[in-house]
Amino acid sequence: MTDRAQALLGEALTLSPDERADVAVELLASLDDSVAQDPAVVQSAWEEKEIERRERRVLAGQSPSEPWKHVRDRISRRPTRR
Repeated sequence: MTDRAQALLGEALTLSPDERADVAVELLASLDDSVAQDPAVVQSAWEEKEIERRERRVLAGQSPSEPWKHVRDRISRRPTRR
C-alpha cells in the first residue's frame, strides 16, 4: 500500500461507522465499472450493508430497542388523520 493510500485509510478510520460504511460501498462499487454506472445497484449494495450493520448493532445490544407491545400501544394512541 502506498503512503498516500495509508494516509487515506488512516483518515477514513477516524470516520463514524455510518460514514465508513458509505465510503466502503462507494469504493467497492468503483472497482466494477458496470456497478459504478448503475446507481440502483450501488443503492442496493449500500442497503444490504446497512441492514447487516444495524442487525449487528441490535444483536450486540448497542441499539436501543422497545418491546413490540409498547410500540403498538403508542401507535394506536395516535390520532387518526383524515
